[in-house]
Amino acid sequence: MKDNQSPGSFQRPSFDRDRQSNKNQGPRVNEQIRIPECRLLGDDGHQYGVVSMAEARRISDEAGLDLVEVSPTAQPPVVKLIDFGKYKYELQKKAQEAKKKQIVIQLKEVQLRPNIEQGDLDTKLNHCRKFLDQGDKIKISMQFRGREMSYRDAGMEKFKAIIGQIVEMGAVIESEPKMMGNRIIAILASTKKPPVKKAEDKPAASEQKAKKD
Repeated sequence: MKDNQSPGSFQRPSFDRDRQSNKNQGPRVNEQIRIPECRLLGDDGHQYGVVSMAEARRISDEAGLDLVEVSPTAQPPVVKLIDFGKYKYELQKKAQEAKKKQIVIQLKEVQLRPNIEQGDLDTKLNHCRKFLDQGDKIKISMQFRGREMSYRDAGMEKFKAIIGQIVEMGAVIESEPKMMGNRIIAILASTKKPPVKKAEDKPAASEQKAKKD
């Protein structure tokens, strides 16, 4: 309670009505609620019935709570007695918890060359296995340079064989291999259920993209 506030009275927080409506920041609160009457609910579930807004403000002053319009389209609108500061905190807390439980599927990229050696290919395939275990999608590409463009047909066969190995790890082809410019590109999705990840966590650069040597 502020020093200049009289005992027994409750000072509602001030809100900028225009800014509130323009930014759509939430329900109307206290003096923002400009209706003749409402159906008033207590914070404990008590039903006051249909009362005038003047009576609702008197009750809220006595209870030291805010008036929050929880159902503006009802006839009459439903208003509830709430500690609005606590109410907003609980909403933010629930949103944060939901964000922590959010499942995030990322698109990883693995680049290949037509003349890739077996040891390097094994490394790329291990990356793919890890990505699939995480439930992520994989964009596989094979780039041709210079004279390699003459061997695109052979490169496509090799590319499809590699895609087959990845499918056996637990993947499905989401976008069939196709030539785009000087690259063959395909997208595969994991058949495994992705684990729960924190949405705000950023993957390490080494996991984000398996770059060619």
